[in-house]
Amino acid sequence: MDYTYGKKLLLKRGIAILALAFLIYLLMLFADYPQAVEKYYSQGVYTFICRALHPVFNIFPFSVGDILYIFIIGFLIYTIVQIVKFAFKRNFVKSLGLISGVIIGLETGILIFYLFWGLNYFRPSAAERLKLTDTTFTLTDLQQVTTILIDSANACRKRLTPADLKQNNSAIYLSAINAVKGLSQRSPVYKTYSPDIKPSLLTPVMNYIGTSGYYNPFTSETQINYQMPVFNRPFVACHEMSHQMGFGAEDEANFAGFMIATSSNDRLLRYSAYHQAVGEFMFAMYEADTVLHKQLKASISPAVKADFKQERLYWLSYQNKIDEITGIFYDNFLKVNNQPAGLDTYNQMVALVIALYKKKHLQDQHVSGRSKSW
Repeated sequence: MDYTYGKKLLLKRGIAILALAFLIYLLMLFADYPQAVEKYYSQGVYTFICRALHPVFNIFPFSVGDILYIFIIGFLIYTIVQIVKFAFKRNFVKSLGLISGVIIGLETGILIFYLFWGLNYFRPSAAERLKLTDTTFTLTDLQQVTTILIDSANACRKRLTPADLKQNNSAIYLSAINAVKGLSQRSPVYKTYSPDIKPSLLTPVMNYIGTSGYYNPFTSETQINYQMPVFNRPFVACHEMSHQMGFGAEDEANFAGFMIATSSNDRLLRYSAYHQAVGEFMFAMYEADTVLHKQLKASISPAVKADFKQERLYWLSYQNKIDEITGIFYDNFLKVNNQPAGLDTYNQMVALVIALYKKKHLQDQHVSGRSKSW
């Protein structure tokens, strides 16, 4: 590379870096106004993005987003090697040129991320949109709702047939998609456009980093770990497709996934949701009162307990240091994107479910012992 040309290229890229940084800054200023984000982005720009991207990428039976990520990671590794090589040769102009190119690429990626989907993190909360404004709860509330969920999980697990537990992934995906479409037609809060779920090509990697699914904001595709226990897959599919709906925060996506799955008549789908909810609520109960936690644990059926054990053993078989490192990275990612609780945000689904319970069901529940299913 000619030295003079290299200096001019660095100058141009420096200007581009500053311009992109300024655009990101303006975007973050806009993100400080949730009502504006809701009106102009979530209910405006994002709906057009969904209508444009979903039908196009649904054509492909595989995840285009997976391939995109594989290409980007490969290209970054190659570029880093080239940067180091030029640095050792003291060709700092070329080395800086590559570094500036990477920075421009990262800034462009950040802009696309927020414009294509990420601004949904900053819309008004799901609690506000669903008018579930009272998200405070007492230990009694937690105990009552946990009891209902355990009863529901036990009942749903009892109804499952061997055929239900041997469903192939295609059948699971179709049930989840139909549930998403059904709730979308009945409630504007859960409005979605051409929802779809795909098995991730990266599933072997996802096992080792403890990931059950993910949403790709660049292609608007939802991917699932197709190897995890069969009773986990339906809920995860609903959770990931709720991100397509514009539910950004993980606790909100968990809640939306729960609402989608429990609105379905599919036995495995309903059980998957209650199984997930019981896990979340029992974790919250353990932190609140270990004595009550022990009492409630005794009421979980042996079959449901066996499923929890199978799930735990599955993930433990892949547990490693990479899982811990990626967990730290994702925890910080959530904190940056309007979820100060980080990974604990997943467990905040409890507050939303209890709020819904108090709003719709508390007055109708029996004062005595066991309550009816959700």
